[in-house]
Amino acid sequence: FDAVPRVEVPTSAVSRVMQLRMYESHNSERAIKKIEMFNNGGELEVFRRCGMNPVFFGQSLTGSKLPNLTYMLSFENEEALAKAWAAFGRDPAWLKLRTDETYKDTVSNVTNLILRPGVSSQV
Repeated sequence: FDAVPRVEVPTSAVSRVMQLRMYESHNSERAIKKIEMFNNGGELEVFRRCGMNPVFFGQSLTGSKLPNLTYMLSFENEEALAKAWAAFGRDPAWLKLRTDETYKDTVSNVTNLILRPGVSSQV
């Protein structure tokens, strides 16, 4: 993604958790709009403001469940994850963005995984 061109090293807190999310779309046009929503629409800025720290964002080129995009977020702990998502859900910029017709029907399915990095993890 233009807005997150490289992997960003998150917190190294022992209690850290990662959230891996995959957004599937009905078609390529809608998938491109979802990527645009992050890059240019302001969704990524809302993430950062709410404490949702990007590790990476990417678009799948091959594989199953295409088209899709995958991203990972980092949090100090599970409490920070819950707090950040609560803040995101009530953020005025997000509330406006989610009703923007430009981005209607961009996601048809979400896979959401909470991960705990191993001791040797670089993230």
